[in-house]
Amino acid sequence: MTGHKPFIIKVVFLAVVGLSLLWSGCGRQQMTDYKSLEYPKLGDVEVPEVQQVTLTNGMRLFLLEDHELPLVNISVRIRTGSIYEPAEKIGLASITGEVMRTGGTASKTGDEIDEELEAIAASVETGIGLNSGSASMSVLKRDLDKGLSILADVLMNPAFREDKIQLAKMQAGSSIARRNDSVGAVAGREFDKLIYGADSVYARHTEYATIGGITRDDLADFHRKYFGPDNAMLAVWGDFDTEQMVKKIEKAFETWERVDLQLPDVPKVRYEFRKTVNVVRKDDVNQSNVYLGHIGGLRSDPDYFALIVMNRILGGGFTGRLFKNVRSREGLAYSVYGRYSANYDYPGEFYVGCQTKSESTVYAIQAMLREVEKMGESEVTDEELALAKDSFLNSFVFNFDTKGEVVNRLMTYAYYGYPADFLQRIKENVEKVSREDVLRVAKKHLKPDKVQILAVGRPQDFDEPMSSLGPVNEIDITIPPPQQ
Repeated sequence: MTGHKPFIIKVVFLAVVGLSLLWSGCGRQQMTDYKSLEYPKLGDVEVPEVQQVTLTNGMRLFLLEDHELPLVNISVRIRTGSIYEPAEKIGLASITGEVMRTGGTASKTGDEIDEELEAIAASVETGIGLNSGSASMSVLKRDLDKGLSILADVLMNPAFREDKIQLAKMQAGSSIARRNDSVGAVAGREFDKLIYGADSVYARHTEYATIGGITRDDLADFHRKYFGPDNAMLAVWGDFDTEQMVKKIEKAFETWERVDLQLPDVPKVRYEFRKTVNVVRKDDVNQSNVYLGHIGGLRSDPDYFALIVMNRILGGGFTGRLFKNVRSREGLAYSVYGRYSANYDYPGEFYVGCQTKSESTVYAIQAMLREVEKMGESEVTDEELALAKDSFLNSFVFNFDTKGEVVNRLMTYAYYGYPADFLQRIKENVEKVSREDVLRVAKKHLKPDKVQILAVGRPQDFDEPMSSLGPVNEIDITIPPPQQ
């Protein structure tokens, strides 16, 4: 073995010399700074044309053919929602939407519908949210008639069987019992109540008493009031012929009676900008969930496009100021986030928040507040502006991932009274946003001196008393017990 050592040493020596020469050659090559890279302008996205038809019964259809797979999908939107349920029966809309499907129809139980759908690998679902009702169907092209007949039967003829109502009420009660288990859920819920008001339709929530008072007649009346063809929109996409599909839908819903409903205006939000300091005591945790903010805006606001860019600079993931300064530089938060949200028909919320250890709660609040203040003090940098706009525009194409996204978005715009090309308008206007625009909307829409502050955690462990931020309101989250 010793006789081979000089040869081995020689080989190793030559290899090292070769690598050294290679590295030195690489070192002499000019390295390109990533900041100097230039990219061509993004190409225009080709948006497929959606056919729109209004049937004689008032139902509006949005149809988009897609022959790639032998599937047909339908998404239904009904103009209703929990904003219209009485305050003493909060939960009525949600339970109505659930039991429409689980309770079956006049001719079939919900379990029998389950079996029929399972046999053809199809699905039919229903639900009612804050400001709209929904239904959906997905079926193979060959079973379209069967799936469509089940969907129509569920929408037109729900039976609201008592056993399924009781099951839904039991599940709602179970959710009430667990609603304080998650610190994050508590923080989000109570912050909504601070912004909109505890009794607002946009923040109120179920209690045992409101669920307990709901009857089968309530569900039937709610359905009868809001569910009709002239109060419904259908988005349809998949493997079909448009002319034939219109005829099939018209036939399936021909016996559905109109409701001729005159809905009141969407409830207004009456918000007063003010500073408040609020605490929810959770002694079973060793970290705090923090929110601070105020009311947000509407997507119809001309400033919405500049607010999108401002929002990305302040709270846009890894590149946002909150992440870079509060989390990375200061090391104050496990997670930190911020958002200026805007809704279609009622104001959203502006908030920044974080999860932090109890011992840095007040310091984290002050650090986040300082980032909000800085947004209105000086213009953002060219690099921040470019990164925010590029990240938004480069992801724009993902709005067209599927035909379902395209047709459902168009139906959503029609539902809320927005122009059909609203998404394209967003893109065009975001491209025009300047540093001056970002500063202008930050000064106009952000009010760091009038934020509502909420901390959920163990106040006795905080680095400073919350009273150092102002008079403290302690929020009671005790769940009222069921009535005997």
